[in-house]
Amino acid sequence: MNAPLNHPLPLLDLDVLRTFVAIAETGSFTTAANAVFRTPSAVSMQIKKLEDILGRSVFFRDARSVTLTTDGEMLLGYARRMLAINREAVSKFIIPDIVGVVRLGSPDDFGERVLPHVLKRFAQTHPSIAVDVIIDQSSNLRRRMDDRALDITLLTNACRANAAGAETLLTEPIVWAGARGGCAHLREPLPVSIWEEGCAWRAGALEALGRDGRNYRVAYMSAHTAGQRAAILSDLAVAPLPRSFIGDELVELGVKDGMPEIGNYSLAMIVAPEASAPVKAAADHIRAAFETFNLTGKF
Repeated sequence: MNAPLNHPLPLLDLDVLRTFVAIAETGSFTTAANAVFRTPSAVSMQIKKLEDILGRSVFFRDARSVTLTTDGEMLLGYARRMLAINREAVSKFIIPDIVGVVRLGSPDDFGERVLPHVLKRFAQTHPSIAVDVIIDQSSNLRRRMDDRALDITLLTNACRANAAGAETLLTEPIVWAGARGGCAHLREPLPVSIWEEGCAWRAGALEALGRDGRNYRVAYMSAHTAGQRAAILSDLAVAPLPRSFIGDELVELGVKDGMPEIGNYSLAMIVAPEASAPVKAAADHIRAAFETFNLTGKF
């Protein structure tokens, strides 16, 4: 019901909107509760309060899932804008006006999939810091770090990720990815798409195939994630990928599909000694992004 024009409209609570966005992004009241540091019952009360104010339901709920209603989808756009404006306004007062340049290195896979989301939010809270990104193999990024050509770098565990000064941000399984409905994994020899020598995913995958005695051939090779995905989606080959990289168009292939287990890998971050204030701010932001991912599964 619409409020009379001469009646003051209610104010939406930003804390409630933050919870609403967390539920919309995770599809779960429980996961969202962890992300906003509240109990599931408190989160449910917040959403009830929001729906009472609006006079509309914002979520469809059943035993398995939570999805947005049409009104909820409309509200989501407003909520994100309101929270972004709040972050921008508050940061002007409580975050020092740090100015500078950060030289950041990242492997191709995370540079393509993760950094756009992380850097977009960092630019909102630190608009005076420029970030120059270098995308390269982990071994090359480590050398650049040793030569002080980078301030921060992300590394996979193929390149001394456990070395002194490296902090682990993420550990997850490497799995076999195939096209949804595809049959590449049924072919003999198995067509495999892999990276160049030195890639952690390549080494683990080929070792697993060797242990299993599976006959394979390298059908496709690319140093870039986009090329790997193209090979998988066209059903030319299967490829090792982190489990979090499996999207709607891909499917995880396991032991039941005749594919051997590969194992885990880690992503680590190294920050230059005696880092400047802009570098420390960027490193803290990256840590927070991965902490959120470890809780919610989303960046």
